[in-house]
Amino acid sequence: MKTIILTGGGTAGHVTPNLALLPSLKEAGYEVYYIGSYNGMERKLIENAGIPYFGISSGKLRRYFDFKNFTDPLRVLKGYAEARSLIKKYKPDVIFSKGGFVAVPVVLAAKHFHVPTIIHESDMTPGLANKLCIPSAQTVCCNFPETLQYLPQDKAVLTGSPIRAELLKGDRLTGLQYTNLSASKPVILVMGGSLGSVKVNQAVRQILPRLLTRFQLIHICGKNNLDESLIGTDGYVQYEYVDSPLRHLFAAADIIVSRAGANSICEILALRKPNVLIPLSAAASRGDQILNAKSFAKQGFSAVLEEEDLTDDSLFESISSTYENRKQFIEHMETSHLNNAVETIMKLIYDAASA
Repeated sequence: MKTIILTGGGTAGHVTPNLALLPSLKEAGYEVYYIGSYNGMERKLIENAGIPYFGISSGKLRRYFDFKNFTDPLRVLKGYAEARSLIKKYKPDVIFSKGGFVAVPVVLAAKHFHVPTIIHESDMTPGLANKLCIPSAQTVCCNFPETLQYLPQDKAVLTGSPIRAELLKGDRLTGLQYTNLSASKPVILVMGGSLGSVKVNQAVRQILPRLLTRFQLIHICGKNNLDESLIGTDGYVQYEYVDSPLRHLFAAADIIVSRAGANSICEILALRKPNVLIPLSAAASRGDQILNAKSFAKQGFSAVLEEEDLTDDSLFESISSTYENRKQFIEHMETSHLNNAVETIMKLIYDAASA
């Protein structure tokens, strides 16, 4: 039996692709372990999946001044020692890293023991954590054709992002029954990422009366972002977070309004859902969501509304136009060749573990 250690954490985007690989790994007979942070959100997700979980110390590596910059390197060193101990104990044949700062000490420790490591970069350009890991990796998977230019040619593989198989098995009627919405009006699904988005939430709620004349809305708004004044509004339902029923909400949606996190938009692509992407602004990020969204727009998969251009009228027009042209978006998405990521990555894992 081959052994694999999965790692990654910090956001759902650093965990869900690992979860997507689990059924295939189990079917192939791998013994699977997971290394994440002590109390990160990944812990609950992985433990709920029944995978042995080990927390290690981790620190964020910042490009800006912060007093924690003086203490976090010590946390990284401690995490490196803990990762080395776990790798020595469980002797993995291969490691798969989805990124996040907790993965850095794991990948470096794997290099010490000459364990082959496959890492996955979701965004258009590698983040700082993956930049640190790339020299120690055997293979670097990516989502976008444009990303290949930023990666070592002998390591880069265009795979797309692993998508949880259950997301593709949703039922529209079940979704409508779950939300108590009607089949007589089109449905918009609004998502702001795993932590929600205050700006997207506010923008959608600002034009809610206009939207409800034509659409119904399922709004996944993030923890502590419910608007109690809107509870009971006809045609509008809101949730902080949706887990298992999410596949049915996807099936019920006619179009999706979303941030442009790489894993989220890859799920939207796999589901062939017309969408409006509102990427996180460059002022609030390193600009990766803007690049992700532009790539999808260039390929005809998405309409893009940048945060700086977000107004009541521009949002309403983007949603209305996307719905009117939904067939065109679907046709473009059906041409994509990036929907076999699990199969492609499983072959890379098999080759690495068997070398």
